[in-house]
Amino acid sequence: MQWIKASFVMLGYCLVLTVSAQHVYPFQNRDLPVEERINNLLSLMTLDEKVSALSTNPSVPRLGVKGCGHIEGLHGVAMGGPAGWGRKEAPVTTTQFPQAYGLGATWNPALIEKIAALQAYEARYLFQSPKYRQGALVVRAPNADLGRDPRWGRTEECYGEDPFLTGTLAAAFSKGLQGNDPRYWITASLLKHFLANSNEDRRDSSSSDFDERLWREYYAMPFYKAITHGGANCYMAAYNAINGTPATVHPMLRDITMREWGVNGIICTDGGAYRMLINSHHAFSDLNSAAAACVKAGINQFLDDYREGVYGALANGLLFVDDIDAVLRGNYRVMIRLGLLDDPRMVPYASIGVKDSIDPWTLPAHRELAREVTRQSVVLLKNDKGLLPLQQGKVKSVAMIGLLADTVMLDWYSGTPPYTVTPYAGMASRLPGKVALARDNDYNRAVDLARASEVAIVCVGNNPTGNGGWKECPLPSDGKEAVDRKSLTLEQEQLIRQVLEVNPNTVVVLISSFPYAINWTVQNVPAIVHLTHSSQELGNALADVLWGDVSPGGKLTQTWPASIDHLPEMMDYDIRKGRTYQYVRHKPLFPFGYGLSYTKFKWSDMAFSQRLIAAGDSVEVSLRLTNTGSMSGDEVVQLYATFPDSKVDRPVKKLVGFARVSLAQGESRQVRIPLSAFELMVWDVSRQAFVLESGKISLTLGASSDDVKLTRWLTAR
Repeated sequence: MQWIKASFVMLGYCLVLTVSAQHVYPFQNRDLPVEERINNLLSLMTLDEKVSALSTNPSVPRLGVKGCGHIEGLHGVAMGGPAGWGRKEAPVTTTQFPQAYGLGATWNPALIEKIAALQAYEARYLFQSPKYRQGALVVRAPNADLGRDPRWGRTEECYGEDPFLTGTLAAAFSKGLQGNDPRYWITASLLKHFLANSNEDRRDSSSSDFDERLWREYYAMPFYKAITHGGANCYMAAYNAINGTPATVHPMLRDITMREWGVNGIICTDGGAYRMLINSHHAFSDLNSAAAACVKAGINQFLDDYREGVYGALANGLLFVDDIDAVLRGNYRVMIRLGLLDDPRMVPYASIGVKDSIDPWTLPAHRELAREVTRQSVVLLKNDKGLLPLQQGKVKSVAMIGLLADTVMLDWYSGTPPYTVTPYAGMASRLPGKVALARDNDYNRAVDLARASEVAIVCVGNNPTGNGGWKECPLPSDGKEAVDRKSLTLEQEQLIRQVLEVNPNTVVVLISSFPYAINWTVQNVPAIVHLTHSSQELGNALADVLWGDVSPGGKLTQTWPASIDHLPEMMDYDIRKGRTYQYVRHKPLFPFGYGLSYTKFKWSDMAFSQRLIAAGDSVEVSLRLTNTGSMSGDEVVQLYATFPDSKVDRPVKKLVGFARVSLAQGESRQVRIPLSAFELMVWDVSRQAFVLESGKISLTLGASSDDVKLTRWLTAR
């Protein structure tokens, strides 16, 4: 046995010697400190190579440096789809999940991390497989922007309106994308869009204006959590200005994200944002000064043609090579974390797509995860008279009605799924030969089918690509990138009225990227569910919920207003003037955190691990949750704080913790939610720090922001 051990030792020694012998340059030696490796690489690069490395791909072919560019990945790797990501002439299929808005509705960070990890594997597979050699390892996701207004055209890309929820989910997604290896990332998470980017109309020239407290406590908080808790080290600056200064050149990039939060990776412009500094914001008179300002602000990757301006800035003394060297370091820190400068034999992810030849999106585990997350994203908005779940064996005929009944719509940031299951297909598979279809009411077909069926299911919602050209949405209630919504009215509500007139057993399935003010439907239709677009398993997951295989447990992540008139002016970024559940002034159609279940839960025995809390402390909030209903189900336990003793204007209530809990019928469990003192702090402008105000804090546990179950008082000191 000794000779066998000795042989393995010698083999390992030879492998190290072989790898070491391949180090032509010091930057290729992974045993050297990272900054020393980058010093060497920069010393070997020509000026032209350095300028070229300010693109989204910092490769240096002459030196054998193979970097990588970016891909989109908000809810699945995008190598196709309506926008034609990747090779337009030959899109590659990848697993597609619900839109980010739907992922948020799961309130499940562990599941979100699992989705991102699967997505990272598929991205690495595509990048390294000899069969494809496509894509990249820097993934533009998650979107950490907040949905402060449901008219925002890109609401579909965000997790919701709350900074704690969005920050928690964004951190989970970043963790999943990057993996758990202490040395290498499987992919790099690049956050979008820093900062306060939630209007599409005039986004290239508008300014988002608000005070420093809102900057720290609201708009920046999800990014802060994704960076400091989730490990993200890359982000994209937004198109808009903040308080008059374009985000692309704002001092916050260096002063806060780099110096305070520790970002030292990629900071890129948005597409075309560099030239918008001149043409839209009118912040600079020429390309040279704009390029210099970008680099000096910390930008190290441009998403448009920047070379003329950078060379001009160098020639006119506005930039120096040292300035470029300083920002390029961030690009190569990321490439090193991805293992792209190291011998592949030393990188744990380098065999993905090389040794495994089965396309991962064909695997059952990937299909099942898409189905599970879609199930968890379904929100039950109304269920009068127990119409849902449908009784298997009793319901003999179903009419599937509406433009969205037999389609799975993809959005601008979708990839191409390997297959799709439409609502009609999902229902038809459960009731073969007994499910009829009418996409519209031409010649009264929808009404006739509804009248002849025991149950009518009307599938309505938005078109996520707007059904028009760039900056065009024919329907005023539709929105997308570059187009904000002009209405919250569901134009298809008339079809719902017609169906309900002939069939009282009508279920509305609202498949949408944002809220609608469906007041008539809520008042009259007995059952309503909501989910989002783009999941390849949409139809199967919907059928699982409608037939009661699972109880819906999703929760809304935005306040649904009853009227567009209840919303402040679109460009008012001061949320204290009636925005979100934190400051809402009108009774909403549905409150933040709302969602019903097929089962019932009993809440009891709220307790704290300690009754006093100080800065740096953490308190455990616990309760007993019991499923007293007739089936298994999930409940999202939500913890809110109110600050009656505060000396400043604070939210009416603020989410500070949550947990999605699955309980079998009759099961009872003690649920524990950790509460960090940090979540109770306020930004002190004079001290430039978060501080914990002394006084009483009301902590409530509930099933939504409006559904309080238990309350106790905590004292901050």
